[in-house]
Amino acid sequence: MPGDNSAQPTQRSAKPFLTDIKTIRARAREHIEDGAVTVGYKADREKVIQILNEALATEIVCTLRYRYHYYMASGIHAKSVAAEFLEHAQEEQGHADSIAERITQLGGKPNFNPDGLMIRSHAEYVEGDSLVEMIEEDLVAERIAIDTYREIAQYFGSDDPTSRRLMESILAMEEEHAEDLSTMLEELGKKGEPAPAAMRKAAR
Repeated sequence: MPGDNSAQPTQRSAKPFLTDIKTIRARAREHIEDGAVTVGYKADREKVIQILNEALATEIVCTLRYRYHYYMASGIHAKSVAAEFLEHAQEEQGHADSIAERITQLGGKPNFNPDGLMIRSHAEYVEGDSLVEMIEEDLVAERIAIDTYREIAQYFGSDDPTSRRLMESILAMEEEHAEDLSTMLEELGKKGEPAPAAMRKAAR
């Protein structure tokens, strides 16, 4: 009958959806000491661990800087800003823990050694003298993390989708942090605090 396609063969992809289950079962028994890392893992594991340890150092440095700013914040508007610093510090610590956990899943060792911490970190540890300068330094660090984490996620790609998704989730949080800090700078400017450095440069 016209329009009746019931008798026509269904078109199927020549590529199977899943590797033969017997093959997967056999591969799962190979190198069982590697835990979560199976034969199907395509990335350079040593390079991935190195990159993740650099991200770990970045998160540790950011945690320490935010905590310093939390304790050193002063002035009429400091209470609400300090609370934001503390929240960010706790979230950065959570990122560090997640990265460290992923490193161990890959059979690596998370590098918490303070020696060389600043060399491994993408972000710098700059204290800032005023409340505005503290926010500025945190915003600069977040912008550095946004760019480097985006590149890391792209580098991992489909070779290590788990690590890629982890960095993408952290990237999204860093973008939220940057937005929060940018808003705080704008609000402090409206309240008569010293203008941020970027605004001072633009005014020259």
